[in-house]
Amino acid sequence: MHMADALMSPAVGGTMWAATAGLTVYSARKLKQEIDDRKVPLMGVLGAFVFSAQMINFTIPATGSSGHLGGGMILAILLGPHAAFLAMASILTVQALFFADGGLLALGCNIFNLGFFPCFVAYPLIYKPIAGDRPTEGRILAGALASAVLGLQVGAFGVVLETFFSGLTALPFGTFVLLMQPIHLAIGIVEGVVTALVVILVWKARPEIVEMAGPSRAVAAGSWRGVLAGLLALAVITGGALSWFASAYPDGLEWAMFRTSGKEELEAPGGEVHSVLAQLQQWTAFLPDYGFKAEEVPTASKEGPKRDAAKHSPAERWPAVSAETSVAGVVGSGITLAVAGLIGFGLKGRWRSRR
Repeated sequence: MHMADALMSPAVGGTMWAATAGLTVYSARKLKQEIDDRKVPLMGVLGAFVFSAQMINFTIPATGSSGHLGGGMILAILLGPHAAFLAMASILTVQALFFADGGLLALGCNIFNLGFFPCFVAYPLIYKPIAGDRPTEGRILAGALASAVLGLQVGAFGVVLETFFSGLTALPFGTFVLLMQPIHLAIGIVEGVVTALVVILVWKARPEIVEMAGPSRAVAAGSWRGVLAGLLALAVITGGALSWFASAYPDGLEWAMFRTSGKEELEAPGGEVHSVLAQLQQWTAFLPDYGFKAEEVPTASKEGPKRDAAKHSPAERWPAVSAETSVAGVVGSGITLAVAGLIGFGLKGRWRSRR
């Protein structure tokens, strides 16, 4: 659900950048007030895991489409909403800058759609009331499923609205909505189940992480090294090898665009803002489309490793064993771990020094 700049006008993109910047400042201030410093390495490791998990697309049966995890609910449940939002912002920024995955003009929209709705809407309004303060496996599953579906439904509708108000494409509003919502309902169900499985595994190993993920809540003593090591190993395995098994079908957004306009990708307008940002992204993206840089570098019009495969027949080589994809998965996970972790350490360090 990463939007490309071709869908985005400078006015809408700038507005969403401002909204996302405000949320980032708010989340940073709230994170300073949170008590347990062990959330900081967890923030980095979970960011790396979600980065790698987003590389794997799963086929939606009988549709010719695919989806990938957003990861916002995993982050919100295990970190709390404020740290989760900052981690998601780190993931999407790394993807846009270094992998040309999602546009720079559209980055504010992507962070808002994939970060704000899960962290500040679905988590407090759906997951928390269902899971409660004393979660069980059943409550975690029900809460994760309902909140993941809601988060993706609202996020998908946000994509439609942002595209509509940008006015750059010939995507009819009604048709686009009727295609985007059902396909992301299916994706949301899968995301809910995977979210529940990850959360339950962490909960069984260190229940206090799940039970006390909210801000300003003390966490019981005990080492989280086992959980951190396990999540980090899973991130490396997922990005380095499991990413080969990504579905070659177009993702939900590309599928809806194709069904609406006949094209999975749209040409970006030739305006100055779009041109400058495209050139900037071409310069920063050293592993564009999660592969080695060629002479002609694609700009942000696709969505991840499978996004490149989406241009080919799903019957072609699968799994797509590729050293390029493996390097991109491991390197991207490492960069995200460093960025999210440094944000957490920086905020915590400043907070302690002021005290």
